[in-house]
Amino acid sequence: MAINEVELVLAEKRTSLAVMRTGIAVLALPLSVMSLLIATSKYYDVLQVLHFLVPLGILNFVLIFFGAYLIIHSIIRMRHYDRLIHEIKLKYSIIGEFIE
Repeated sequence: MAINEVELVLAEKRTSLAVMRTGIAVLALPLSVMSLLIATSKYYDVLQVLHFLVPLGILNFVLIFFGAYLIIHSIIRMRHYDRLIHEIKLKYSIIGEFIE
């Protein structure tokens, strides 16, 4: 019974890790777009393409916020799952020595 509880919590923790990986990927997208824009900035005039840059900047801000939210939420959930595993270890002391 206790092993099944730990397996369930570990499966949820794996899901949180996947969410964190997605958050990191979402966070990296605006950084790469801004790097590309900076690298090619000598080929355009900012004032002439400002109508493109403003929505792109807003979209980048939203993506940065969403990526940070996913990462922070995932970290909070993983800490919660670690506490649950610790409680299971204390509750079932016989298997506690086998669970790290």
